[in-house]
Amino acid sequence: MEQPVSAAATRPANAEYVIVTLVLGALVALLVFVTRTTSRAGVRPYSLLGPILTVVGLTAAVWVLMTLARNVSVFFGAASVNFYKDYASSPPPEWIERPARTFNNLMEVPTLFYALSAFIMATGAVDAAQITLAWIFAATRVVHALIYIAVNRVSYRFVVHAAGCITLGVMWFRFAEQTWSAW
Repeated sequence: MEQPVSAAATRPANAEYVIVTLVLGALVALLVFVTRTTSRAGVRPYSLLGPILTVVGLTAAVWVLMTLARNVSVFFGAASVNFYKDYASSPPPEWIERPARTFNNLMEVPTLFYALSAFIMATGAVDAAQITLAWIFAATRVVHALIYIAVNRVSYRFVVHAAGCITLGVMWFRFAEQTWSAW
């Protein structure tokens, strides 16, 4: 019989919280550096297509992985098709649904990135800092997806997700600042 796992055994060690804090501190330092030292001179608006297509490509790859994981697991009996009828009965092992949860994550925060990128391109409010920030955001989404699917360590997922959200927040703030002065 399987022994129950205590809450203390599943809680991240204090060292992980220190690492999370250090990583987020390093990110803030990087964002300050990028926004303060990168030229505000205009660049081609279509320079944003690289990070946009990276996130779109990631989303497509995760969708393919999700579809394969679900169908192959049903085919080999690791999951029941009944679960996919009502999402309640006979839940599959957690690892089978990780790509699906990762795909759902890629439908959430990145939509704000896509909207912002369209606004930036439409208004011409693009500069080298926004391009760099967009690449940082795209990188955080790739790393988050890899962590979620491969190891699913919550503290690692959290720090990378937070890094992406903070980066996106800086992008939105800069866009608002740039366009507000134009009104």
